[in-house]
Amino acid sequence: MAVDATMPTTVVSAPGTNTTSSNTTSSTKTAGIADNFQTFLTLLTTQLQHQNPMDPLDTNQFTQQLVQFAGIEQQLKSNEQLKALVDIEKSTQATNALIYVGNTVSVDGSKAAFDKSATWNFQSDKDTTAKITITNSTGQTAYTGNFALKKGGNSFVWDGKGNDGVQWPAGTYTMTATGTDGSGNNVAISTEVQGVVDSVDLSASPPLLSIGGQSYTTDKVKRVIRPTTTSS
Repeated sequence: MAVDATMPTTVVSAPGTNTTSSNTTSSTKTAGIADNFQTFLTLLTTQLQHQNPMDPLDTNQFTQQLVQFAGIEQQLKSNEQLKALVDIEKSTQATNALIYVGNTVSVDGSKAAFDKSATWNFQSDKDTTAKITITNSTGQTAYTGNFALKKGGNSFVWDGKGNDGVQWPAGTYTMTATGTDGSGNNVAISTEVQGVVDSVDLSASPPLLSIGGQSYTTDKVKRVIRPTTTSS
């Protein structure tokens, strides 16, 4: 992902996560195993002290049980450490998601929110002429036409007017693009939606970015677009 601008820090309130219950449960399970382990050692010691010298107890069984208890104890500790790592990862994902709020980004996708204008970005393997079709949420064709694409990144801004010049209302529109080269062979074209990140849903895992009413995970972000500035 290429970052084209320094992103402002935005404070966003998110639902709190109650970890008291899970921590209590984990501690209870650990304490229970520890208590049983201590009880086992006490019984083992007592049996060894009072065993019949002429008919000693089978120490191999005690050794196996000790190994089993030790393995369980280590597994519980590993589980606690893994849970801590997962919590850290979730916190990192939330922090990374928050920095996108208020920024214009380009994400993988074909659906864009139109309100006065809508922008799609294309990535083409080679120079091509693409047939572009824009449909509304009910599948009606709002616009269709040919668009010359250069190899690499290209942008298409739609003003909301159909082929007949009629202005279409605000809403969610879907872009499809098919390209062919000079020999008539198909050219792969990937579409990206460009828009402002309105909010972040931190209750989801992973967090979801809201762009024009559509939700995207942060791994869908391809670019952060530098805002245009005009000199006085």
